Amino acid sequence: MPSPLPEWAPHERLWIGYPALRHEWGAAFDRAREQIAAFASAVADGGAGETVTLVCNSEGDAALARDQVESTVEVIVEPLGDVWLRDTAPVITGTGADRRAADFAFNGWGGKYLMPGDVDIGARLAARYGFPRDAHSLVLEGGAIDWDGAGLLVTTEQCLLNPNRNAGLGHGEAERILHDALGFTRTLWLGDGLLNDHTDGHVDNLARWVAPGLLLLPEPSGSDDPNADVYRDALNRAEGFGVDIVTIPSPGRIEMDGEPAPASYMNFLIANRIIAMPAYGSTWDDAAADVLAGLFPDRRIIPLPSDAILAGGGSFHCTSQQVPA
Repeated sequence: MPSPLPEWAPHERLWIGYPALRHEWGAAFDRAREQIAAFASAVADGGAGETVTLVCNSEGDAALARDQVESTVEVIVEPLGDVWLRDTAPVITGTGADRRAADFAFNGWGGKYLMPGDVDIGARLAARYGFPRDAHSLVLEGGAIDWDGAGLLVTTEQCLLNPNRNAGLGHGEAERILHDALGFTRTLWLGDGLLNDHTDGHVDNLARWVAPGLLLLPEPSGSDDPNADVYRDALNRAEGFGVDIVTIPSPGRIEMDGEPAPASYMNFLIANRIIAMPAYGSTWDDAAADVLAGLFPDRRIIPLPSDAILAGGGSFHCTSQQVPA
């Protein structure tokens, strides 16, 4: 089975979901659409970046989206529950003519959010773009895993081993399945994800590979950072595993409705020409952008407002899935 390329490898296309269900977003709905449109336009980069495909739930949504994005963004209609294509679109493996779509089972993040269109959007995107589809029975969202292009996977026990996904799944069996499906040869297991993350701890809010064997991890910002213990545990586990580590400030304590929100700079998207970084108006936005600039000197770092998308539970990485060249 061919393995997926790392996110920094050249993309042919980026799928991005467009917010569809007003009742899921409440007062943030219209601004979330605007922030997603700004993200799509930034990645398209006037046609100089990869092809950006904005996936809309209806013709009406598509008409509005076309007015919000730059003209080089492709807008299509494929019914989907909501924007989180990192979790519902397939993982494309291989390169060139050998690319295939690894399409995993999806159960609404452990049965919490079951929306029409999300279960089969992966199969429909694979068919639309001509990728042979490999269906897998493992319940797995794309945001639950990240890989370094050299066989090394990082994930969290809280999500991947959660009984609301795959009851009774243990470390060894999970590693075997992911090896058979995606070719990974080693797995770094982190513990819990961010506080109040309704995905049950997706790793793309906590840890990201930025080069083979080089893991980016947040460090607490401010004395009231709600995820300080989570970050320290991730650092201890990564150090014990033996990978190289670089750190980035967290956004600190970001609240919504009086509760800590799972805000994270880690939910950046590595595009062909830019890094789209979530920005929250935090004291640490600029420092985080500087860290990413040092890690990706060949790409422009573009901090983009993401507070409205966060109201739905994620950010740019969560809403998108790359198609490697």
